[in-house]
Amino acid sequence: MSEQKRILVTGAGGFIGSHLVTFLKNKGYWVRGVDLKHPEFTESDADEFEILDMRRLAQCLEATSDVDEVYALAADMGGMGFISSNHATILYNNSTINLNTLEAAHQNGAKRYLYTSSACIYPEFLQEEADVKPLAEEDAYPAMPQDAYGWEKLVSERLCMHYREDFGIETRTVRFHNIFGEKGTWEGGREKAPAAMCRKVATAKLTGEPEIEIWGDGEQTRSFCHVDDCVEGIVRLMDSDFHEPINLGQDRMVTINELVDIISEIAGFEVTRKHIDGPQGVRGRNSDNTKLREVLKWEPAISLEDGLKRTYDWIEGEVKNSLNKKAAQGS
Repeated sequence: MSEQKRILVTGAGGFIGSHLVTFLKNKGYWVRGVDLKHPEFTESDADEFEILDMRRLAQCLEATSDVDEVYALAADMGGMGFISSNHATILYNNSTINLNTLEAAHQNGAKRYLYTSSACIYPEFLQEEADVKPLAEEDAYPAMPQDAYGWEKLVSERLCMHYREDFGIETRTVRFHNIFGEKGTWEGGREKAPAAMCRKVATAKLTGEPEIEIWGDGEQTRSFCHVDDCVEGIVRLMDSDFHEPINLGQDRMVTINELVDIISEIAGFEVTRKHIDGPQGVRGRNSDNTKLREVLKWEPAISLEDGLKRTYDWIEGEVKNSLNKKAAQGS
């Protein structure tokens, strides 16, 4: 019987990281999770869970000791509101996290290393129209990301490439396109658009106040991928022989207004929209999944409607609990 594979997941207290830990455990691997915090909405399924700061090389060396593979998900991140107003903090924190984690994995002899990049690396000038051409991997250059978050992701992609070439560690790089799902941040300013819209619709339904706010005119476009497809995709990529950056997301583009319509139908409650000023990011973004299908012989299968139903049902429960708690405190 072969020895059990030992895996480190950084950012294991976060949304995607906690789902990934569960997926890897279900495959029979030994998993160490590391983060600044425990998962907020569920107990971690990791064999070991350590509270460590991956901005510190010594703690990265501790985290990466005695593991075969590293899934590097740790990042200081959030939704558009957070990304657009914390450039220096994001650039500093994420640069130090990724520089130290990759160097520690190399020093400790990890065989494989998966870096989670983002569609935010793509040039802003290719995303100025709502009806945007899907972004293919080769569109990354000439480089012109919109935010510091995207610039740092792109530099870390290069770092992985050079560590592979110079030191032989098998690096993999995945570019996420708007991952969403249940058991993730849904309030507080760091939530992504699907969670924010689910929260707003659920609050409108439960309070009987149908008006919700939407940043901009709501015609900005995105594609959204459910977290269960995301974690399956990155494990497939890690196990593959492909070492160039690759997109991971759905390739069905919808407007934010259409996203609200779908959620409203799931909730069984009609809302009215109040369009306000607010950070919107690029005007349009969609994933070209040609390379994903060619390389992995696979692509995300969970429909937007199915993924949003799972997400909305969970967030409505969270909103209900929050409203009940506020009511009890006020009585």
